[in-house]
Amino acid sequence: MKTYLNCIPCFVQQTLTACRFVSDDESLHESVLREVLTLLKDVDMSQTPPAMAMRIYRIIRRRTGVDDPYQEVKHQTTREVLRLLPELRRQVREAADPFTMAVRMAIGGNTIDCGVGHAITVETVSKAFAHALDGPLDGDVKEFQTAVNEAKSILYVADNAGEIVSDRLLIERLPAGRVTLAVRGRAVLNDATRDDAKMAGYDETIEIIDNGSDAPGTILEECSEAFRRRFARVDLIVAKGQGNFETLSDAKGTIFFFLKVKCPVISHHTGCPLGHLLVRKKAE
Repeated sequence: MKTYLNCIPCFVQQTLTACRFVSDDESLHESVLREVLTLLKDVDMSQTPPAMAMRIYRIIRRRTGVDDPYQEVKHQTTREVLRLLPELRRQVREAADPFTMAVRMAIGGNTIDCGVGHAITVETVSKAFAHALDGPLDGDVKEFQTAVNEAKSILYVADNAGEIVSDRLLIERLPAGRVTLAVRGRAVLNDATRDDAKMAGYDETIEIIDNGSDAPGTILEECSEAFRRRFARVDLIVAKGQGNFETLSDAKGTIFFFLKVKCPVISHHTGCPLGHLLVRKKAE
């Protein structure tokens, strides 16, 4: 997926948000923003938004000296979703269709996303899962369930910290021993890394790999060779969130995208209204 003009203001907002997380120095904010604006001036609009965001966050890390500006936000949201997890698990267990409810909860966690420029609070996390219970869901969950049952190997490509906790509700309903969890290779935005997966409660019962990349998505040419090999040989890929949708829409393989439609660009691109939960199989 290419970068649209409407993506540019989001890049600017993300830059300011990250800088303000780590410093109150407005002169530093301005200096970093000016360097990012210089980069954006010559942006290649044919690149995906995560490709541009990757370059922007490299500037932010270099200029602020902070490797993970979102660390405290990630820890806060992870703790909050872990607090909610027993109740979310009960709702899945008691649902008329537990598998579909687990899909809803996994997508509901996708609202926990600093990349959209909104503050993450206890209230927003609670509302995300309340909306997941009965919010509009576009897509064919039964088609996904059939693909799961037929797959001997599944790569679950995670998105955000916090969200990765609610992913457990779905992963627990996938065939045991067939699922590998993939996270980012380095901190970027509030995307999940190995440390975030461990904090979210994943243990030795599931294999965890990282993609070797610092992009807020899955840009295969930026990923490690080991990750690319794994990606190419699995039977089924679950790709969570907007960044993975933006970067993997043209990738080869059987891929199901799970996300909440949170911005007009994605709404236009998918034809799915803002606020809807989306399950979409990649076009062959």
